[in-house]
Amino acid sequence: MLIRRLKTLLKPLSDPHVRLIATESTQNQLSNPSNCLNPITPINQPTLLKVCTILYQQQNSPDSRLHSSLSSYNPSFNPEFFLQVCNTYPYSWRPIYRFFLYTQKVPHFTHNSVTFNKMLDVVGKSKNIDLFWETCREMGKLGLVNDKTFRIALKTLALARELKTCVGFFHLMNGFGVGYKLETLNTVVESLCEDKLVEEAKFVTFKLKECVEPNGVTYKWLIWGFCDLGNLIEASKIWNLMVDEGFEPDVEVVETMMEALFKTNKYDEAMKVFQMMRVKRMHDLGLSSYRLVIKWMCKRGKIEQANGMFEEMCQRGIQADNLTLASIIYGLLARGRIREAYRIVEGIEIPDISIYHRLIKALLRLRLRKGRKGHDPLVNFDSIFVGGLIKAGKTVEATKYVERTMKKGMEVPRFDYNKFLHYYSNEEGVMMFEEVGKKLREVGLFDLADILERYGQKMATRNRRRERAVDETPPYVSRPAAAPLHMPFFSTLRPALQRLYMTRASAYRDALKSFIEGYQEGIQQIMEKKEDSSKAQQEGNTDKNST
Repeated sequence: MLIRRLKTLLKPLSDPHVRLIATESTQNQLSNPSNCLNPITPINQPTLLKVCTILYQQQNSPDSRLHSSLSSYNPSFNPEFFLQVCNTYPYSWRPIYRFFLYTQKVPHFTHNSVTFNKMLDVVGKSKNIDLFWETCREMGKLGLVNDKTFRIALKTLALARELKTCVGFFHLMNGFGVGYKLETLNTVVESLCEDKLVEEAKFVTFKLKECVEPNGVTYKWLIWGFCDLGNLIEASKIWNLMVDEGFEPDVEVVETMMEALFKTNKYDEAMKVFQMMRVKRMHDLGLSSYRLVIKWMCKRGKIEQANGMFEEMCQRGIQADNLTLASIIYGLLARGRIREAYRIVEGIEIPDISIYHRLIKALLRLRLRKGRKGHDPLVNFDSIFVGGLIKAGKTVEATKYVERTMKKGMEVPRFDYNKFLHYYSNEEGVMMFEEVGKKLREVGLFDLADILERYGQKMATRNRRRERAVDETPPYVSRPAAAPLHMPFFSTLRPALQRLYMTRASAYRDALKSFIEGYQEGIQQIMEKKEDSSKAQQEGNTDKNST
């Protein structure tokens, strides 16, 4: 199980390209004869896997057992091999330290600043402070401390919030002959600011001010770090301190401060800084400064001012790059000036990804209204309505609406089948079923017409069949409760009516109109028959009375 896990961990290292990338920073130092006595040889991956397995399994074993297990692989050990072992266990100090102690006894193996820094990094990440200080002292005694050592040590201590210890590290290294250097301080401040440890970098800078006097580069990185965190108050304090000490902020510092002001919605203050540069240090303004100002002017919709800046830049002989033109294109499209934007795009000789990115972003933001050109002023009503139905969870209704919209047809309203059968389930509805059946045959719905005619015939004799069934029932047999009037035929009528529902609107309208006319005629005929029968009865009664 352990070997399988180590194989997956070491599998990327078997690729020579990946291995060169992992150790590219150490290649030059290892190839330097003054720093390394051992030439670089290719790493045997099976040997590396076996050694890492032994180090992991026997990390708590006695030295004699561990050394006897590693002794058969001594010819393969070199600084590059040690670095690969450290890459295998980047957060575990014990296997690395045990291997480090063993390699010190190997005759042909000599550690250098690269291997020590790598082990110091692993020990620092594992937060073993005692071993960390022991390694630092040993490196100081051997004279293997460099700027990389300071970056690793200060980052480890700053993450642990050991601020006084960070300053003490400089004093400790000074005791081993590594003097206070401004370049080293700037390297440490840059590394801490890039890792967002700006407060720690500021503390170290001010505490070492008596030993190492900071310069403009130091303050530049502090301002950049605070601006990156969005702390403009501290950045302004460092700016004022930098000016008071006689250092003139360079263009990079000015652009960093301006960009931070733009990002925090302090447009007027950022423009004041830019105007100050235009008045006092016009010759220092370059393409990057104009690009930054034009970009934020276009974002705020100040197209005319951005065009003025662009013309001023061109008059000074500064040729605009694609990023600057992309900002202008974005601003024009955001204001709806599409033709001007496309005219600029067509004039670009070699457009790159920035042009197309801003073009797509602006067009998506433009949100052109769809429904002002056709006969319907609200063409986009369908998408809004469907979106609302989906958000409300009514996906079935949304699907039906989309299908009806695509077919551009009229939806036939649904029948209330219970009421339909209830109102016409009698002898008076026989005529209606016959007339509707005829009309349905005319439109081609023969199956539904047959069902309705058969249903009408059953309705015509329903009362007589019911009375006959009641009369034939013995008095001692309990008669079941009568079922609803519409239930015996509902199972056959419902599919047919559903097919009627799916027909086109014109057929439904004609059938319904004919149904109403036929129903009215049927009612009139029934009423006439009743009147005739009543008259005949009256005449018969008069004849009897007369006789």
